[in-house]
Amino acid sequence: ELPVLHLLTLSLASSMICVYGVHTDSVSVMEGDSVILHTDVETNQQKEIRWYFYEIRIAQITEDLSFICTDVQCKYSDERFRDRLKLDHQTGSLTIMNIRTTDYGHYELEIISSILNTDHQRKVSVLAAQRDEMKRKSVKEGESVTLDTRVIKNPNVIKWYFNHTLITQITGDLSNTTDDQCDGRFRDRLQLDHQTGSLTITNTRTTDSGVFKLQINSNYIHITRSFSVTVTGEYHLKSSECFNCGLFENVIFDSMLKYNQGHLFHLLMHIK
Repeated sequence: ELPVLHLLTLSLASSMICVYGVHTDSVSVMEGDSVILHTDVETNQQKEIRWYFYEIRIAQITEDLSFICTDVQCKYSDERFRDRLKLDHQTGSLTIMNIRTTDYGHYELEIISSILNTDHQRKVSVLAAQRDEMKRKSVKEGESVTLDTRVIKNPNVIKWYFNHTLITQITGDLSNTTDDQCDGRFRDRLQLDHQTGSLTITNTRTTDSGVFKLQINSNYIHITRSFSVTVTGEYHLKSSECFNCGLFENVIFDSMLKYNQGHLFHLLMHIK
């Protein structure tokens, strides 16, 4: 049995998490994202697949699935990743959920196989994560809002979803679809940066409030990120709708429409 070692280095620096794959692969990760580190192999073609964090085994799977462990289930692992690791039983790819700044460091993938075709290494560098608040956007109706991917170099595919519906995507060859092929909610109001994949929503409406999900796919890395967008609007009370217009002549209702998992939950009224 010959082991193949894949080295992934996650090192701490200043302002964001950057994940670098083989050669040109590079994407950015924010605190709270989910990150998938791909093995590019099939479990049933390997004797054993192991993942290490600073030489501590954090995940393992055997060819016949007779032994599978993640984090504390592995004998020598600590609780750093408790309930945040998921191992793909078919490929051995490792998912780190709700990523934290403390997840930076050295990750090593060990593949034990009876047949060895190639031996290669790849590195993953992780910088300090941005705060979760950076993924919350609030704008007034009619304004534009940009959801930034922080991608440094073009990955294979970038997809954007609104409340689980695909609204736009871009691929490495710059072919992309817009919401014109979807339900038309954002027709002619989406601008997709072909270099970074960042999404701009123009002429926003209160109905645009909700959760936008970003998926970034590269050869060895898969990133999932969510943005919460709130669009606020104003409703001016007509005199015919007022019981005492002399007293409340200047009353303006400011309605903040905000979705929480698809439900409208907050209406704020104040008197000017």
